[in-house]
Amino acid sequence: MRRKIVAGNWKMNGSADLAKQLVGYVRAEAGTLDNGVEVVIIPPALYVRDVLDQSGDVLGVGVQNVSQWASGAYTGETAADMAKDLGCGFALVGHSERREYFGESDDVVAAKVERVLASGLTAVVCVGETLEQREAGQAKAVVAAQVKQGLARVEAGQWSDIVVAYEPVWAIGTGKTATAEDAQSMHAAIRKVLAEMGAPSEDISLLYGGSVKADNAAALFAEPDIDGGLIGGASLVAEDFVSICRSMPAGTKG
Repeated sequence: MRRKIVAGNWKMNGSADLAKQLVGYVRAEAGTLDNGVEVVIIPPALYVRDVLDQSGDVLGVGVQNVSQWASGAYTGETAADMAKDLGCGFALVGHSERREYFGESDDVVAAKVERVLASGLTAVVCVGETLEQREAGQAKAVVAAQVKQGLARVEAGQWSDIVVAYEPVWAIGTGKTATAEDAQSMHAAIRKVLAEMGAPSEDISLLYGGSVKADNAAALFAEPDIDGGLIGGASLVAEDFVSICRSMPAGTKG
């Protein structure tokens, strides 16, 4: 049975007041959900403590980035062990914005995944193609390479702490979204790649991200290989985020 997860990535947005008001509301509403979804908040690192204080035992909390190093003279970096020590359960790795703006390669992603897994956190590993790559017919090849290289250091007993989030770069923050059918096709392809790697592919949760909203979440989550969502802008609006969480169908996946 795969985990059903809806995670809100605040990106570089938020405040202590937002953490108090929004997370308190989401926690209260999440406590009424009966569809088995795990609700996760991933704020900027400075607000992790504020979110943890409001999350209780209902919400999961994560960090948006970790260092590829365990510790040392790396000013400004956050170690995976630090996030675990604070009480986090998740870490994003390889988000397209990290790849594009900060030059993170697949090798860096693999190193970060290794650190996340060693710390005991769940790694939410992001993959996705650009519009140019999709229009050139390279989408599945690009995503397959990101999966293979980014997860190259995962050992046999660690796959239960891996979640893969497919986020087509052309759909992030643009208002565009893949159709449910297109998203399902890519998720099925990712699951096939994982199987080829020797991973327990039917047990690994795959999330869709890319302008997921309350009005398209249900169609996306109904697809057999889509186990949840990585939500951007809509996660900053409490009612919209909760509505997305409620869109997850009851019953098991996988």
